[in-house]
Amino acid sequence: MLRKNIPAFSIGEEPLGQIRGHDMELYLDVERPYPPMQRRPPYPESLETRKEIEKHINELLEMDVIRKIAHNEIVEITTPSLITWHDGKSRLCGDLRALNNYKKADRYPISRIPHALDKLKKSKYITKMDCMKGFHQNGVKPSSMKLFKIICHM
Repeated sequence: MLRKNIPAFSIGEEPLGQIRGHDMELYLDVERPYPPMQRRPPYPESLETRKEIEKHINELLEMDVIRKIAHNEIVEITTPSLITWHDGKSRLCGDLRALNNYKKADRYPISRIPHALDKLKKSKYITKMDCMKGFHQNGVKPSSMKLFKIICHM
């Protein structure tokens, strides 16, 4: 199974694999112009936070996960948020909370933990994968890319 899905894993010097064939699409209940909350200037940041955001953005640019857009493009943008864990590691996220009010609800049930554990009890092997920047491994359909743009001081 791992060999069949080898593109999802980083190999050698490659820092990030990519999930293929399952590009995400975001459906909204509104048409353009999009919610005003989605179009705003970047949040004020400390010098330390700016440096950390720059580090993440440069890393994601090098990995071709994100790309720069022209200054004159008319786009809906959101601000980046830097999430820092107790161990000092951080992750760069877009603050997409404004879209939650306009997103069409997903209509599929999530398994209950006891049911999931019940399915696992006859398993021969149980493994865990630690995905580096897991949500950056999913592609986004071109029709939804306009909703995932961030603005920062760079």
